[in-house]
Amino acid sequence: MHTENFTEREKDRIIEMAWEDRTPFEAITFQFGLTEDEVITFMRQQMKASSFRMWRKRVQGRATKHAKLRTFEGSDNRFKSSRQRHISHNKIAKRK
Repeated sequence: MHTENFTEREKDRIIEMAWEDRTPFEAITFQFGLTEDEVITFMRQQMKASSFRMWRKRVQGRATKHAKLRTFEGSDNRFKSSRQRHISHNKIAKRK
């Protein structure tokens, strides 16, 4: 693993993605080329020991962090809350 090749911005993004509940490790692999084991090693190097332990406890076995364990419905295999309304023909102008 060559984490020294990442910019500070990329390192921050990897950490952010690793902390996000709904971002699977496979997305980090696709975007940055790091396997799950490499992400774990990277997080261990980048975080305080107590923060790393908290993160590991949080993501270990979490179905949303592993694409194969997800049970989301839909063709794009993404989570969508049952309370989320469908928005069509949105006429709100983009802000400048």
